[in-house]
Amino acid sequence: MQTTANPVERVRARMGAAMFARIGGADGPAIRARVHETPGPRWFPPGAAIRIVHGDSSMYVGGVRALLLQSLHPLAMAGVAGHSGYRGDPWGRLTRTATFLAFTTFGTEDDAQETVDRIRAIHERVRGKAPDGRPYRASDPHLLRWVHVAEADSFLAAHQRYGRRPLSPAQCDEYVAQAAQVGRRLGATDLPETVAELREAIEGYRTELEATAEALDAAHFLLSEPPISRAMRVPYAMLASGAVALLPGWARAALGRDRWRTRTFGPVAAGLVTRAVRWGAQATRPTSNVD
Repeated sequence: MQTTANPVERVRARMGAAMFARIGGADGPAIRARVHETPGPRWFPPGAAIRIVHGDSSMYVGGVRALLLQSLHPLAMAGVAGHSGYRGDPWGRLTRTATFLAFTTFGTEDDAQETVDRIRAIHERVRGKAPDGRPYRASDPHLLRWVHVAEADSFLAAHQRYGRRPLSPAQCDEYVAQAAQVGRRLGATDLPETVAELREAIEGYRTELEATAEALDAAHFLLSEPPISRAMRVPYAMLASGAVALLPGWARAALGRDRWRTRTFGPVAAGLVTRAVRWGAQATRPTSNVD
C-alpha cells in the first residue's frame, strides 16, 4: 500500500524545487545532471575546501555581499551597469553565475575549462567608458583581480558565519588558494592564496573604491526593490541584512547602510533564512554535491 508523504517533507520538497527552479533556470536539471553525473576528473576532489564552501546555502548571503562590495569599484560597476543586464534580467545573471560556479567547482575538467573559455570570450567584448570618462575592459587583469578577491572574501565570510561546516584556519587558506586557481584561468593575476593575503589585497584597493551613483543605485536595487514575489520579500530582506552586516564597516558606511539594527539583527535573521534554505535544498541536492 502506498503511504502518504509526511506533510513537512512535502513542503520541504516544494521549497527545494522552487529554489532550484529560480536559481537554476529552465536548463537547471540538465545542467545539474551534466555537472554531477558526467564521468571524468575534476579540478577539485571531494572534501576540498572550495567544494565545501560552494556547496553550502550560505552562498546566497555571500553572493549578495560580493555584489555590494564589487560595486564600490567604479570601473567594475560601470561594466555591470552597462553590460550585465542586472536590472532587466537579474535572475538570468544569477543563473549564469551559479552555472559557472557549479561547473568550475564540481564539473569535469573539460566542462570547467569550456565554461572558463566562454566567460573569457564574453569579457573580451565588454568594454566602454565609465561616467567619469575612464575606459574599462572586463578582461583587465587588475579589474578581474578585484572582482575575484571581493567574491572569495564574501563567499568565505558568509560560510564562516552561516555555513553548516565552518572551515578550520588551514582550510580557509586552502579555499583562497583553490579559488585563485579558477581566477587565474579567467585571466586575473597576482591573486592571494591565503586569508592574510586576501585581506591585504582588498585593503590595497581601498584608494580606488568609491560609492558612485551607479553603486548606490545597485545597492538600492539589491536591498530595497529586488525582483521577487511578495511572499519572498521578508525572507530575502532577512538574508540581505545579513549580507550587509558581513561587509567591512567602511563598505557599509560608503553605501549608506551602516545601521545599528542591521549590524545587530542582520546576522541572526540571515542565519535563520540560511538554515531554512539549506533544509529545503536537501530535498533536491544530489549526493555527489555533499562532501
